[in-house]
Amino acid sequence: MTFLTLLLQAAATGGGLMQLIFPVAIGLVLYFFMIRPQQRKTTEAKAFRESLVKGTRVVTIGGLHGLLVEVGPETVLLEVERGQRLRFDRTAIARVAGTSAAPDSPAPAAS
Repeated sequence: MTFLTLLLQAAATGGGLMQLIFPVAIGLVLYFFMIRPQQRKTTEAKAFRESLVKGTRVVTIGGLHGLLVEVGPETVLLEVERGQRLRFDRTAIARVAGTSAAPDSPAPAAS
């Protein structure tokens, strides 16, 4: 009987608010450090793919470098070498050629 009394006294001391705050705090941390940055990255990638124009030198996610010769709503036509043309999905374009994969990396010093 004393164990049940102790449990009832512990619940009556106000620990219920602390039990509610902790999961909410964990949820906020997960949102601001994991979910929100991923949403921002997805939005930036979508804006980049929509801004592709004919004549841009790009690199695909597989590392293939080429020149955009045709840009459609879902696909792009890439000229890679001596007239060789390959069709890719827009989602396969990783970046514009000549830009680094990590935009925060410092530029090499000129000597």
